Amino acid sequence: METTTRRLRVKRGAEQWRVLLSRFDGSGLSVAEFCAREGISDTSFHRWRSRLRAGGSGKPDRAAPGAFLDAGVLRREHPSAARLELTLDLGQGLQLSLVRG
Repeated sequence: METTTRRLRVKRGAEQWRVLLSRFDGSGLSVAEFCAREGISDTSFHRWRSRLRAGGSGKPDRAAPGAFLDAGVLRREHPSAARLELTLDLGQGLQLSLVRG
């Protein structure tokens, strides 16, 4: 009989993320190790850390004009993926395209 484990998604608010990030700061662990231990995704970790460092309320709204936006860690899904493309829409018909590989 095969058993599978399901990870429950827990919706955390800004204050809960502040507590988590505070625990991370004192943990001495890497982001990957901390996220694995806490059962959270590294994507959520980076997103919330960026929001809270920027002094935001934690609401997922658009960044203020001129504000820094942390895109998190960009990595290739497969080592054979030789090309990485990122396009940012800067508004008013202006786009910035970055290509690696």
